[in-house]
Amino acid sequence: MLSILVFLGLLAVIAAWWLAKQGIASKPWMEQGVAYDTREFSPAPSPAKIGFGVFLAVVGTLFALFISAYAMRMQLPDWRAPPIPQVVWLNTIMLILSSVALQGARTAARRDDADALKIGLAAGGLAALAFLSGQLLAWRQLMAEGYWLATNSADAFFYILTGVHGIHLLGGLIALASTGSQAWRGTPPQRLLLSVDLCATYWHFLLLVWLILLSVLIGWAGEVAAICRQLLT
Repeated sequence: MLSILVFLGLLAVIAAWWLAKQGIASKPWMEQGVAYDTREFSPAPSPAKIGFGVFLAVVGTLFALFISAYAMRMQLPDWRAPPIPQVVWLNTIMLILSSVALQGARTAARRDDADALKIGLAAGGLAALAFLSGQLLAWRQLMAEGYWLATNSADAFFYILTGVHGIHLLGGLIALASTGSQAWRGTPPQRLLLSVDLCATYWHFLLLVWLILLSVLIGWAGEVAAICRQLLT
């Protein structure tokens, strides 16, 4: 239960920061005694960004529910956690590199640097594909060792958590491919700024979710929760 509260709390902090950055909660016209020129107001956030923020909140809640179910199920005596394949650590590095590359693409779009934008999008996409390929390899290794979906609840949770995360990343790759194709066709970076910005934010979000999932799967989150419970009692 503590794990889901921590996750939701972290999600709430990120959402509040994102909304503040977008200026959604800003109401300068409500100030008393100060005259404002409406031409000086920053433009309202685009509907795409607002909808994207809602989407991330829904996805974050979904993963929080999965983590909560995982935390409750692992308390039962028949729980036997599978070993974490070593390739998972390489996969994590690939996802980090993918997120860094898309942040570079975002910076390039803001600088109107078409060449750097193409490189960032291509590098981010290739690193994400490497991550997904590595996840499939991790599945094959576990299956070869006898850890199947129906063998134990812990095995099922490993496949479900990593699979749902991989599906969300695959969906992001479709959007990234569309943005990349436009960049390679010569669309000016400034016209792609919104889509690149959303892709980079999505990648950072999925990286954060993956790091939390990984900490849960290898037991770090449980140890931290146990320490927190001891401190609170």
